[in-house]
Amino acid sequence: MSEVLRRAQEEIREAYEQKNELMRAVRRTTKLAKRAIFSIHKGKLDEARKLLDEARKELAEMRAFLNARPGVASINVLGPAFQEYSEAEVLLAIVSGSDIPGPDELGVPPSDFLLGLADVVGELRRRALDALKSGRFREAEACLELMEEIYMELISLDEAQAILSELRRKCDIARRLIEATRGDISVEARRLSLEKALGRLEGLLKKLGGGA
Repeated sequence: MSEVLRRAQEEIREAYEQKNELMRAVRRTTKLAKRAIFSIHKGKLDEARKLLDEARKELAEMRAFLNARPGVASINVLGPAFQEYSEAEVLLAIVSGSDIPGPDELGVPPSDFLLGLADVVGELRRRALDALKSGRFREAEACLELMEEIYMELISLDEAQAILSELRRKCDIARRLIEATRGDISVEARRLSLEKALGRLEGLLKKLGGGA
């Protein structure tokens, strides 16, 4: 009896340690993807690519680990890492002008790919605001158009929307971000229009003053 219990305890301890190691790997991979997104916003696309290649390798190793040890944890524990990785890969593709990769190409579950894609809307809002601050009005408009395109594509997936409650929640957030971004762009458009009108008025007043 004591030997049986000893082995059972050992197996429990081993499974616990393996699960902790897996969760540390998930956090490492998620951090790599977040760093890649930061690099993308900074215009360091080569650095982002290296970080994502490292994240992809980690994800492949974690999937292999779980497939060999089905009792350790469900593959669902990889969800946050898959989503962050998908978000970063899609954002990098958009910024670099490449074709947007799909879940098969990235090696991630379709559900996590969709959830990651929904998060791209928030990153595009960030780029739109940065563009507005730097006076790149057309770029901000292009970001808004992409935000709207992603949102419309996602809400058209009726079955996925019905099954994935998290996707519905993220689409609701995306809609609010789109509305806020549209408002920001509208305010900037009015400001630019007023600025041009004042410029024309100033030029006219100068001409009238010179004529006098």
